[in-house]
Amino acid sequence: MKDIRYRILFPLAVILFIASSSCTKELEIDSTRVVGEKNMWNSLQDTRAALMGTYGLTRAALADHNAYWLHGELRMGSFESLRRQDLKAVIDNNLNAAYPFVEAASNWRRFYAVVNSANIFLERVHEVKAKDPRYSDQNMAVDIAQIRLLRAFAYFYMVRVWGDVPLITTSHDGEFENKPRDSKEDILAFVEQELLAAARDLPYQYSQNDPQQAGNYYNEDSGRWAGALARKLSAYAILAHVSAWQGKYADAAVYAKVVLDNYTRSGHAYLNTNTLTNSNGFFMGRQNNHLFALNFLFEHLEQSFTGHIEELTLARPVVSKLLPDIYIPKDTILSIFDEPLDERFSLDTLTGEPASERYFSAFNTSVPIFSKIKVIRNGVADPTFRMYSSAVVFTRLEDIALLRAEALAALNDPAGAIELLNSIRGLRALPPFEEGDGDLVDAIFKERKRELLGEGWHWYDMVRYMKIKRNSAEFQKLIDEGGIYWPIAGSLLTQNPELVQTPYWK
Repeated sequence: MKDIRYRILFPLAVILFIASSSCTKELEIDSTRVVGEKNMWNSLQDTRAALMGTYGLTRAALADHNAYWLHGELRMGSFESLRRQDLKAVIDNNLNAAYPFVEAASNWRRFYAVVNSANIFLERVHEVKAKDPRYSDQNMAVDIAQIRLLRAFAYFYMVRVWGDVPLITTSHDGEFENKPRDSKEDILAFVEQELLAAARDLPYQYSQNDPQQAGNYYNEDSGRWAGALARKLSAYAILAHVSAWQGKYADAAVYAKVVLDNYTRSGHAYLNTNTLTNSNGFFMGRQNNHLFALNFLFEHLEQSFTGHIEELTLARPVVSKLLPDIYIPKDTILSIFDEPLDERFSLDTLTGEPASERYFSAFNTSVPIFSKIKVIRNGVADPTFRMYSSAVVFTRLEDIALLRAEALAALNDPAGAIELLNSIRGLRALPPFEEGDGDLVDAIFKERKRELLGEGWHWYDMVRYMKIKRNSAEFQKLIDEGGIYWPIAGSLLTQNPELVQTPYWK
């Protein structure tokens, strides 16, 4: 155990020092050079430390102040806040509300820590190649590909949340000048270019004698890396979402098809409902079925009380907490899950009682508990121990199948879209959708809502849906005036006078 803690925590500590040492005025990162940095970049142990640290910073950026859930799930979503006014402000799209929690979610600083860490890695990794003969060309290429993917992912995430953001691709040795926002179009072009480059060098799996990564990666077998690192299909899955976000559905369909045509090469499989919702199933981490995820592995001491959706959603009888911070009212649940026999949630047609508690517990109380994701401790059902270790899953196979269905529907290929839609409906024991059953685009997005509930997709799906349907004048105003993005935190505007607040939020 001591050895595991050393291998995991020491690399993260090192890179956290490095990331914080190279900083910018506009990014509000403290400028502190550390003695330890000059001792980095000498051996392959240093590249491993830096690589794992960048993953750690990405995970921290998503988890900090529950940002992933505030940005993607709560905003104008199905959840309601029981007592917390700061969460209610996000749900109501009142993003200028003077709550520290909301202000923290408006701050992009933690994502630029990822960018900065990646920039340093790309600038310094060749020093290791020159000094350590054990560090092979292939090892370096795979490391660089992962770093480019993580930096691209950070920029894609920021563009979805803030729109235009500064594009920074060098560390400048900690002496950045204030910089204005670059256009989201330019940044997403950079993101696509970086992800395509990463895809070329990433393996389908690690330590499985993939032609692009032979032997044991950093002397660890495949079990160590299962679902922990970005792979080739991670890049294509993110690319599919980048294209869909831009409305480039022809590209989205192509990238998604690469994933769907090759998923078995990465050890992926479609999830049955039990695996999806078990406390020791898909969300526990270290799963090949994660197309791209950030793990909080209990055995590596990465579990935490905060930064997980369970912190907000779970309460008795799942954990000892009296009431959850957020919940979905019963009427809303029944409007989402309105088909009998749905394995995720449905009411028994004879008794009127829930057929299972896979997605919701305590349904017949005034506050149903969203318990789809419930990785307590290490997947052990212990309601007295509120320590969570669920992975933050950005994308999985079912998401990509429905995304390609969305793309094909937008491209006027209803047959292809219906086939993919029904592949997911069949997994959840629902009858096939047929032409004439209703609007196909509506059916696809409703299936995404059911399948991906609680996984951080609600807001982004709603934006794409509204851009296709254009059936809400109020939401169209948000799109036209930049209100779909978050305001920039006031502390960033104060620190960098070249930043301009999004007009909608002035």
